Amino acid sequence: MKTGRTLVDLAGELERQMSSKRDLVVPSSLLQCRTDEGGALKMLVDVRSADTAVAGEYGVTDLARRQLADKLKIPFAYFERMRGEQPELLDRNVNTWLQSDGDRRMIRTLDGQVRAVLSDRYRRLDNFDLAENVLPILQRLEGARFESVELTDTKMYLKVVTPRVNFEVAPGDIVQAGIVITNSEVGCGTLSVQPLVFRLVCRNGLIASDHALRKTHVGRALGAETESVNVYRDDTLAADDRAFFLKVRDVVEAAVSETTFRQIALKMQKTREIPLTGDPVKAVEVLANRYTLNDTERAGVLRHLIVEGDLTAYGLVNAVTHYSQEVADYDRATDFEALGGKLIELPASDWREVATAG
Repeated sequence: MKTGRTLVDLAGELERQMSSKRDLVVPSSLLQCRTDEGGALKMLVDVRSADTAVAGEYGVTDLARRQLADKLKIPFAYFERMRGEQPELLDRNVNTWLQSDGDRRMIRTLDGQVRAVLSDRYRRLDNFDLAENVLPILQRLEGARFESVELTDTKMYLKVVTPRVNFEVAPGDIVQAGIVITNSEVGCGTLSVQPLVFRLVCRNGLIASDHALRKTHVGRALGAETESVNVYRDDTLAADDRAFFLKVRDVVEAAVSETTFRQIALKMQKTREIPLTGDPVKAVEVLANRYTLNDTERAGVLRHLIVEGDLTAYGLVNAVTHYSQEVADYDRATDFEALGGKLIELPASDWREVATAG
C-alpha cells in the first residue's frame, strides 16, 4: 500500500484549508474569465452582486478548467488549444456562454484558486466534517492502524487496518481486515466506505468495492438570490449528515466483521486455483487493455508478476496491488488497489481469457 502523510499532518492540513477555502453560489452571468499573458486563466466574480468575502479574481486549477469547459459544452482539447494559441478567442467564447447561461454555479476556492466549478445542486460533504465524525469511529476498532492517509488535489483517503480479523490465504500468507474511506470536495467522486484487505507479507492493500456504501454530492438547488453556500447549513441537512454518519459506523463495523471479511478473503484464495497457462506477457497485456493501463504500468505489473514467481491469478492480483506502491500519484495508486478488488470478482470466463492468453 502506498504510504501517505501522517495523521497529524492530515489534521493540520484540514484545519489550514478550513480557514482558506471559500465557496460561492452565483448565476453564471456574474462570472467572467480572462487569460493573462502567461496563458493562465483567471476567473472574476462580480463584487457588486456577490458576497464580498469571496468576490474578486482567482486563478483556475486544471480540474476547474476542465469542469468549466464541460459546463459550457466546449471540448476540452479545443479549450486548451485556444488558451495556448488564441487566448482572446477563448475569453470571448467562455464569457459569451457564461453570459447566456441561465444556470447557477457553485464555485469552490482554496488558496486564491478556483478548484471546482460545480452545479448549484452540489451537496457539500467536506473533508474536515467527515474526519471529525469518522476518525473516532475508526479509532474504536480493536488495534486500529492508520496504514495510509492522504489528501490530494481531488480526494481525501483514510485507510485503516485492524489485526482483530485475519485470514490465512496460503501457509504463512496472512491478510487482515480494514476499511478505506474516500471523499472528494471537488466533484471527483462520491463519499464512499469500502472494505480493505491488507496483505502482511508485502503490505499490499486490496479494495473490495462490492461491499461499499456511497453517498452522492447532490442536494437541493439554492434559492434565486445570490447567496453563500453556507445556506446548506440548516437543520434538515445537519440531520441528514448525522444519519449518514450513523450509516458509516454500521458499514465500518460490517466491513471488518468476520463474515464480510471471510467472504472477500475466500474469493482471493480461490484465485490461487487458476494457473496462468499461457504467456505471462500476454496475460498482462489482456489485463492492461481491459483496464486501460499505460505502457509503464503494464511493465510494472509484469515485473512484479515475474519477480514474485507466482504464475496464478492470485499472483497477478498481488502483482497489481504491489505495483501500486511504486505509482507516484496517490490517486492512481489507489486505483490499482481497487483494481485488485475488481480482479477477484472476475467470472471464470474472463479469467480464462487472461490465463490462456498467448
